[in-house]
Amino acid sequence: MVEIEVVMGDITRENVDAIVTAANESLLGGGGVDGAVHRAAGPRLAQAGGAIGPCEPGNAMATPAFDLDPPVRHIIHAVGPVWEGGGHGEADVLASCYRRSLQVADELGVRSIAFPAIATGVYGYPADQAARIAVATIKSTPTSVHRVRLVAFDEDTRQHLQAAMAATA
Repeated sequence: MVEIEVVMGDITRENVDAIVTAANESLLGGGGVDGAVHRAAGPRLAQAGGAIGPCEPGNAMATPAFDLDPPVRHIIHAVGPVWEGGGHGEADVLASCYRRSLQVADELGVRSIAFPAIATGVYGYPADQAARIAVATIKSTPTSVHRVRLVAFDEDTRQHLQAAMAATA
């Protein structure tokens, strides 16, 4: 069974095999978490993303981690849904981001991975709902990953992730 931890911090400094970035469809970099990941990994990340993109919402693709410090070897780019009120399949797309990221991690032999709160920034997904989907999906997805770190970028997100963990304990 996978061990899940909720932490607050900078996902680019996590001590894991792979980090997930909340990417846009182009995989060329963006704002928020994706911008931070691209800055930390260096310009080769956008080149690698452009070579494999585009990536549809709900899907995930991997690149090397480039300039990130070991042990991070891979960046998994997951494209979340844009929040349109919840009646347009957003929950299914968001759950798919987590499932596909874990599938890609398994294909890469990843044993530890860090996720941001996908789609809760500029894409506008409500943080409480996103946290419940993230935790439930990770817990229900068969994977060879041993350790998952859910990395919150602020206290509000951390509290929603902690509440989601407590509700599924």
